[in-house]
Amino acid sequence: MYKNKLAINGGPKAIEGFEGKGEPKIGNEEFLEMADTWGYSPETIDEIRQAIDKEDLGGGPFLVGYKPQSKVSQMEAYAAELFNVKNVLAVTSGTAALHTAYVAADIGFGDEVIVPGYTFMATAMAVVVAGGIPVWCDIDESMTIDPNDAEKRITPRTKAIAPVHMSGRVCNMDAIMDVAKRHNLMVIEDCAQACGARFHGRRIGTIGDLGCFSISSYKPTGGGEGGLVMTNDDKLHWRARQWSEGGGLWRPDRYALPRWEGELFCGVNYRMSELAGTVNLVQLRKMEAQLARKRTNKRRVLSALPVYHELQPQVIHDIDGEHGNDLGFFLETAAEAERLVSVLQAEGVGCSTRGRSDGRDWHIYKYMSPIMDKLPATSNGYPWRDPKTGEETPIEYSPDMCPRTLDLLSRRVGVGLNQWWTERDCKQLVAAMTKVFDALYTRDSNYENWLEAVTGEMVKG
Repeated sequence: MYKNKLAINGGPKAIEGFEGKGEPKIGNEEFLEMADTWGYSPETIDEIRQAIDKEDLGGGPFLVGYKPQSKVSQMEAYAAELFNVKNVLAVTSGTAALHTAYVAADIGFGDEVIVPGYTFMATAMAVVVAGGIPVWCDIDESMTIDPNDAEKRITPRTKAIAPVHMSGRVCNMDAIMDVAKRHNLMVIEDCAQACGARFHGRRIGTIGDLGCFSISSYKPTGGGEGGLVMTNDDKLHWRARQWSEGGGLWRPDRYALPRWEGELFCGVNYRMSELAGTVNLVQLRKMEAQLARKRTNKRRVLSALPVYHELQPQVIHDIDGEHGNDLGFFLETAAEAERLVSVLQAEGVGCSTRGRSDGRDWHIYKYMSPIMDKLPATSNGYPWRDPKTGEETPIEYSPDMCPRTLDLLSRRVGVGLNQWWTERDCKQLVAAMTKVFDALYTRDSNYENWLEAVTGEMVKG
């Protein structure tokens, strides 16, 4: 009778254990498949297999970013320290970062966000997905947003400005923040192509209200797919987390009622995976060294290159803060830019220009047909049309609405620079460019070198 006594009343447990023992859900085979993705030879993979077969993985890895042991959490903490910012949120991509930031900033139906006409379409596309309306503005000779033109595009419906630090360059954030302050606007920085850059000593992405980053395989820092949202504002951060982790995973009390109005709402899942977090933790550790190499080589080239009357140097807002991916300048006409590129390329100089091409490019506003043609994702026309009233949003787009952007893109020549070049490589590039420029143009004796022309620094070549 005793053995039939319920365990809760002091009897024996009916189940003491099970004989069956399962293998980890994720184990050695998945790890070896990654070794193949990394490009290791079959022989090396076989050696790895022999080395790891003796390991007991227990339950195996859990590839979702849960605190405190998560690589994603470690990466967020490392990024917060590296960027000197209070809050960092890791998401699945740069586009996810933009979408999350716009929602956190309460961009919704009828709200306008000013976007430069030269950016990747994601900057504006994410505005539409959030329910807002992108408004194009011109760039200036820095190839980044023109603060003066941005201010001209402000209407009573404008809620934010989205400066884009394009191709490693930095925007004039002092001017942008001044415009935003005077008009009571949010600033959401798109840093997808400029992770780690600075403006006057401050990391971009931490100057505005929110900063959005892409840390993917297409960017200098990053691997696979990944994005970051940064802010010093706690409420914006928690709204960003709620949107990107619709279950509110990281709230102090996950299921508690809202701590303030607007904290809780229906969201999605943009949570970064452990695999991406692991790779990008390592990538962020490499960032400073990458930037140092780039900036060193750009200074080497600029300080040795003569200046010419016919070539207009691209404006650089912070020579020590930008990435230094290339050397940009403008010709008088698009045809002249095309001619110069062909001559430079014949000498072995890696360079390019858009020139007179009319090839479609989703980095230039006029070709972004989903936006220019106001194409909705659903049949109700949202956000270009009010689903309740059928009224069209008061915005019109035209291919010529940012003429300065199109003009600058057609006349700009970009000479690529490489972080791995030696000092000799830089000298070789300068010699080739000087050979061509001396044959075609007239030296400007007002400057010792290109560096002085763009920064005012008196550096002898």
